[in-house]
Formats: sequence, structure tokens, C-alpha cells
Amino acid sequence: MSRVRWVGFCTIVIREYGRIIRIWGQTIVPPVVTVTLYFVIFGSLIGRRVGGMGGFPYMQYIAPGLIMMSIITNSYGNVVASFFGAKFGKHVEELLVSPLPNWLIVAGYATGGVVRGTLVGLAVSVVALLFTHLHVHHLGVVLLAGLLTSLIFSLGGFLNALFAKNFDQVNWIPTFILTPLTYFGGVFYSISLLPHWAQQASYVNPILHMVNAFRYGFLGVSDVSITAAFGLMLAAAAALFALAVALMNRGSGIRD
Repeated sequence: MSRVRWVGFCTIVIREYGRIIRIWGQTIVPPVVTVTLYFVIFGSLIGRRVGGMGGFPYMQYIAPGLIMMSIITNSYGNVVASFFGAKFGKHVEELLVSPLPNWLIVAGYATGGVVRGTLVGLAVSVVALLFTHLHVHHLGVVLLAGLLTSLIFSLGGFLNALFAKNFDQVNWIPTFILTPLTYFGGVFYSISLLPHWAQQASYVNPILHMVNAFRYGFLGVSDVSITAAFGLMLAAAAALFALAVALMNRGSGIRD
């Protein structure tokens, strides 16, 4: 049974990887183009007027945030589109009747999201190197922060896909929740520039902690406690995974 489960898990991940590569023009190219525009407009044009940020050139300061933003949106988008597509196409039933436990199905789709987030993150990092110098202060922090964040939003995308009943509902959370939280998550600025009340409000935003942990891995500076940031990410990943498995066990969104 362990071998069957391992084969099943690998099959889900390989299928997700194949889907990402097969439609690379939709999965890899758009975030690279988007980040290139961010670097040109915000980094080159506006950055010259902004000057330094946190003791670094503005373009270098925003580079980790832009990489993390791409990881977040693509990890989330991959799983929500893939699993909702399985529901919409009625082939999710093949997984439900297979000898695979629900926790392994969730893990397989989440791993697929992490794969896409990692591929996009690497591609965007290459683009960033064309515009600025990326000095890695702590490689372990960069890798762990990137992987945990990708996992969290992959699981978030899975939950969105579970409850979505149409394609409009697939886009609600990315449009009205994910995008605002990302833009207010310290991608383009340090919260030290904000008034005191706005700084306190910003700490409630979990993406702020993820972006700053990732930035610390590159630049060695952060607006938040790195220990607290990783504690938050580990707790969020565990909670979202447990919730996704519990909902799958109940059949929520797939047996209605």
C-alpha cells in the first residue's frame, strides 16, 4: 500500500509538472513579463526619484519582494485552476475512488503548486539579476521562506477550488483579498515609512512577514521578527493542510 500511495503521489505531481511545462506560455512567461515591467517602471523610473530604501538601492530592495509576489500568485493560481478544472471536468472522481487517502491528494496538488512557484521564482530571479545585484545573505532563509510561502498559498488555492462553484468564484479571492494584501505586504516599501497606526495595522498582514523573511535572506534587513515570521508560516501551513484534509474527508465542495 505504501508503494501504491507513493506512485499515486508521484503521478499527481508529474501530471501537474507536465501541465505547467506544456502551457509554459501561460504559466511561466506572464509573471516574467509582469515583473520585468515592475522593474522598468518602479525600479528604473520611479526608483531614481525614491533613492535608497532600508540602506539599499530601491531596485535592489524591491527585488526580493517582487520574486515573492510572483511565487505567491503563481502557487495559488496553479492549484486553484488545476483542482477546480478537475472538478469542472468531472475527473476528480477518479482520484476519489482510487486507493489514495485524501491527505495524499492534498499533498500532491500542493506540491504541484510549489513546483510552479519555484519555477516562476527562479525565472523571476534571473530577470532580477538583469536589473540589479542580488546578494544572498542567508541561503537557507531564502529557500525555507520561499518554499513555506509557496506551500501556504498552494493550500489556500486548494481551499478556494474546493468551495468554488464557477470560474467567477475562482477569481474572487485573488482579486479582492490576495492582491490587496500583497501590495500592502511591504513589496515596494518599508513599513518604517508609515505612520505608527499604519505600521501596527500592517503587522496583521501575514504576507508582510513572508516578504520580510524572504528579503532578510537576501539583504539581511527586515521590518519584522524573523523567528516570529517562520513560526507564523509553519503554523499557517499546518493549519491549512489540516483544514483541507478535513474538508476533503467530509466531501465539502466535491460531493454537493
